Amino acid sequence: MANKYENAENIGKLISGGKLSELGKKVGASEKRVSEILKKLSDMESAIQAKKKEEERLAREQAEQAEREQAEKAAAEQKAAEVKAEAKAEVKEEAKPVQSKKKEQVAPAPQPVAAEKPAEKAPEAVATPSPAPEKPAQTEKEQAAPAPQPAAPEKPAEKAPEKPAAATKQQEARPSASQADRPRRQDNQQRPANSRPAQGGIQTSGKQRQGDNRTFVNKDSRPPRPAGTAPRPAGQFGQRQGMAPRPAAAARPAAPAAAAKPNKNFGPDKKKGGDRTYYEKEKKPLNKRSLQKQQGASVEDFDDDRGVYRKARTKKAVKQVVQAVKIDKAVVTTDNIPIKVLSEKLGVTAVEITKRLFKDGIVTTVNGSIDYETAFMIAADLGIELEYKPEKTAEEKLIEKQADTVEEIESLVPRAPVVTVMGHVDHGKTSLLDYIRKTKVTEGEAGGITQHIGAYSVSVGDKKITFLDTPGHEAFTAMRARGAQVTDIVVLVVAADDGIMPQTVEAINHAKAAEVTIIVAVNKMDKPQADINKVMQDLTNYGLVPEEWGGDTIVCPVSAKTGEGIDNLLENILLVAEMKELLANPDREARGTIIEAKLDKGMGPMASVLVQNGTLHTGDNIISGMVTGRVRAMIDDKGRQVKSAGPSTAVSVLGFEEVPNAGDSIYAVSQELMKQVIDERKRKESEARVQQTSKISLDEVFGKIAEGNMKTLNLIIKGDVQGSVEAVKQSVLKLSNDEVQVKVIHSGAGAVTESDVMLADSSNAIILAFNVRPDAKAKALAERSKVDIRTYRIIYDLLDDMEAALKGMLSPKYHEVYLGKCEVRQVFRITGVGNVAGCYVLEGKIVRGGKLRIYRDDVLVVEGNVQQLKRFKDDVKEVARGFECGCSIEGFNDIKVGDIIECYMVEQIPAKQ
Repeated sequence: MANKYENAENIGKLISGGKLSELGKKVGASEKRVSEILKKLSDMESAIQAKKKEEERLAREQAEQAEREQAEKAAAEQKAAEVKAEAKAEVKEEAKPVQSKKKEQVAPAPQPVAAEKPAEKAPEAVATPSPAPEKPAQTEKEQAAPAPQPAAPEKPAEKAPEKPAAATKQQEARPSASQADRPRRQDNQQRPANSRPAQGGIQTSGKQRQGDNRTFVNKDSRPPRPAGTAPRPAGQFGQRQGMAPRPAAAARPAAPAAAAKPNKNFGPDKKKGGDRTYYEKEKKPLNKRSLQKQQGASVEDFDDDRGVYRKARTKKAVKQVVQAVKIDKAVVTTDNIPIKVLSEKLGVTAVEITKRLFKDGIVTTVNGSIDYETAFMIAADLGIELEYKPEKTAEEKLIEKQADTVEEIESLVPRAPVVTVMGHVDHGKTSLLDYIRKTKVTEGEAGGITQHIGAYSVSVGDKKITFLDTPGHEAFTAMRARGAQVTDIVVLVVAADDGIMPQTVEAINHAKAAEVTIIVAVNKMDKPQADINKVMQDLTNYGLVPEEWGGDTIVCPVSAKTGEGIDNLLENILLVAEMKELLANPDREARGTIIEAKLDKGMGPMASVLVQNGTLHTGDNIISGMVTGRVRAMIDDKGRQVKSAGPSTAVSVLGFEEVPNAGDSIYAVSQELMKQVIDERKRKESEARVQQTSKISLDEVFGKIAEGNMKTLNLIIKGDVQGSVEAVKQSVLKLSNDEVQVKVIHSGAGAVTESDVMLADSSNAIILAFNVRPDAKAKALAERSKVDIRTYRIIYDLLDDMEAALKGMLSPKYHEVYLGKCEVRQVFRITGVGNVAGCYVLEGKIVRGGKLRIYRDDVLVVEGNVQQLKRFKDDVKEVARGFECGCSIEGFNDIKVGDIIECYMVEQIPAKQ
């Protein structure tokens, strides 16, 4: 019983405890969720049904489209077959008149039906009692009194077989006029079989010739021809006037035509044209090309299926009526208008335009050009309004193509910031990047100085930052300006122990000119003499007020050696980038900037490219300045080969035809637009060069004559990258003074080549090689031509040598001449002189006034000059081999026994002037 009332007790507890409403709420919530699930299921089912209906509709449309295409194809094939059948029918119809015309020429008089179409079986026709009517022999009497001939009774005729070629030719050879005058024979009249004498050219075939009703006799039953009579030529059946028929043949009955045995070799020789008439000889079959020349036949007039040509259809020349149209307005697209183009626009001849120009005092030809103002005056005289609407240049099309449209703006995505590290030389810019990248880039730089821009990508958490490292030396001003133009944020590195320096001020000015946000990194905080307050005070003098002092410039104390403050610097960079909202569209053609360019010996022209918008892919056509190419490969900052590079990515690009100029923009464009842009740029450069050349030759010719005594230093500059070449070029050009002028006749990236040496030899130039060396062939040629090639790795040394060269025009080159060596065997101490080496000359000679090198254990100890040289107590000028001497060295007393002293002289070889 307890189990029976257990549920009731539970219900009572729920009612008494007030939990019923809570349970109701739960049930209601469950029902609500169930209804929502059912609603979603119904919505999904509706969507599936709609999608299914849409697929069925698309399938029906595709099936209908396929049926329509098949029907159109069948109709086209049927139409083509009909056209072909009509063409063949036309050929047959055209052939019938020709055949009837030939028949009229043979027998123009009306003939019986049986004569036109002879019976198919010739022997049966001969066996009938009354043979078919034949044509009588034309004698003079019959021609004088012709008798009317009634029409023969009609016979059921079958289609005549094809005629032999010889019979047709003989039939065409008869004159049609004589046949028209023949009288018709009555039905009861019958010509004897031997009414015509037998001829030598008689036909032996058993078939009768169409249009000729004569009956031929057998050759064997005819008596032989008299000996003196020559046979008549073959194919001529006519009989001379006054000639009587042969009596033997008159009494002989006619033999049936079927009894004749044809002789295959009897008859005229067709190869030689024996019985062909003049008309047939002239009517030779022509090939397609001959018909095209004679009758103007086209390719459509020939039937290639049958292997023969149709009769050429004579096309009637349709005269086109030219209607004069009055021109009220014309448009030109160029400022310099060719006269031929203007004549087409105005509707007048070019000669008339030249006449009008001549009246106005302008002499030109029809191949010349005039400006828009002159063309406007000529058009106004003719009553035509000439409007000038310049076409968009290829450069404008390129700029418009790179501009973002409204649709592309909606698809912009955030991109990584581009940060340029700038500052004075040796303030720790590259070392700061080394710590961030965990690499040692500085160790690979000559003299610890950055020579060109380096581009690196760094990941900070899930975000990326692209760093550009610029040189700090004063010679690299253009490279610092270039880095400021392509960057989003400038990190200005200032040494805490050194403060603001000249290149620091220059970097500040570049950043302000580019309107770029500046973050100051005060480096070398690990040094005891670091003073950040002094640095902040100096920054305020240039308009950079720190945030701690109420300004808007972020100042971060860091140490590239210990890593102090590096994380804070990176956080501030990402914060500024987030505030700037840097966006780009990776789904469009790439646009970027050449950061650096060089000529690699193994890979050819290379360029460091910073992609600013779009994505650069392998295989894209690229254009930069006057250089074009196709991307063959791309290498990132870690040396990995990549297939594509998105916005804010720095890569090294291979595939340029030449070394591009650093700082130029680079675009990925189509092949056609690339060709148009490069042609337009080359044309503008050529025009500018011509204008510049003419200006110099006219305006400065007298000045150059007056400056005939001025010396000129010709230079050829070669470097590892294009940016370094530009820096060296600008630096040496600044060294010109009133007496000596520096002239750079050639510059470029890459090793020194034979062509550079030949140019230097012909122009008396010096070759400056910065971070490159001459190849073997160029070096050998330079030695033969005595061309001065000077190689440098640090720009300080290059500029110092150039300054010294300009002061003396060219500093001489030094050449060592080896003289001899001796061994120290005893050391003497002399008061007032110092240590004197007692030596034995091993080879050559020791000369007073020469230079000495002292080696100890094959290691160079010191270099010096000979102070005194004595033999015993006498001063001597030199001591030869095998003799002893005493020698004191200027400024060196640490001489020991066993030292080797080498003596040499230095000769000066002046450089080539």
